[in-house]
Amino acid sequence: MRTLSLFLGAAAAALAATAASAQPDAVPSFHVAGSIAAPDSRWDFASWDAAHNRVLVAHGQDVLVIDAGNGHAVSSIGKLAGAHGVVAIPGTDSLLVSSGHDDSVRILGELDGTERARIAVAADPDAIILSADGATAYVMGGDSGVISVIDLVKQAEVGRITMKPGLEVPVFAGPNLLAVNNEQQSEIELADLGSRAMAGTIALPGCKAPTGLAVAPDQHLALSSCANGVAALVDLAGRRLVALLPIGQGPDTVIWQQAKQRFLVPCGRSGTLSIIALDGARPTVLPAVTTETSARTAALDPVSGHLYLPAARMQPSVAGARPALVPGSFHVLDLAPGY
Repeated sequence: MRTLSLFLGAAAAALAATAASAQPDAVPSFHVAGSIAAPDSRWDFASWDAAHNRVLVAHGQDVLVIDAGNGHAVSSIGKLAGAHGVVAIPGTDSLLVSSGHDDSVRILGELDGTERARIAVAADPDAIILSADGATAYVMGGDSGVISVIDLVKQAEVGRITMKPGLEVPVFAGPNLLAVNNEQQSEIELADLGSRAMAGTIALPGCKAPTGLAVAPDQHLALSSCANGVAALVDLAGRRLVALLPIGQGPDTVIWQQAKQRFLVPCGRSGTLSIIALDGARPTVLPAVTTETSARTAALDPVSGHLYLPAARMQPSVAGARPALVPGSFHVLDLAPGY
């Protein structure tokens, strides 16, 4: 294991040197197109509602809905107890939101925030992923290490998959296989959705506290964002770590941009967007884009190429406590592709 870690570390250093010496693109990959003001709140994951052309942000005690087709009109809906993940339910005008402080998920009407269902789930519900047909949701119980299986037609929890505490972002590694970052174990854990049982792990040596995760489906490669300034490129089919690649500090999300064949990694501590392109299976670290400090999650509109990143200015922390927001500073940064 030590030999592998040293090899991967050397590979990451070489890639970093290559990226540092590379000439910037003639056209920058993104530029700041605007800033969308919204009410102050803590926030977590963001997602894109393609059917309604809207940005969704898990926004503390509510969900922030930004209508990208209507001059970025902003509304806050629902009453949550610590919103973490939010996704649009396909074929409906409803949202599924995880409410971390009361161990529930809520189904909300997207237009008026009416609570249509409240479903008890495993403790500390966080990230959410939907099945390909949109009929089933899988909700990661972060501290509990349990995945709740939600039947969205019945609006009920219909099963649980016991993993390990520390679950973060999931992706599909196959038709019936879920891959989930484990922040505490520094590994990817696999869940068999048919048997509803844990189906193995993929070790991530050299990757500290992986959080964000995305998959390049054609290449069967996934990228985990790590807390120590690297991202782990993983062969999901072979269940092995391929390389460690340099990124910024403080990531919480990875997005795969299919049209450009690249991973986007918002890094909140460094205030940068790391970009890793794939040429087949070969990764290239592209020049980072300056964003804003605290911008650690994002939602991508795959049609326009705009990237939306929640952010706020933070006051100095006191005695190790989480820093408070500077009043009136919460907003969503709008990055447009190129110039």
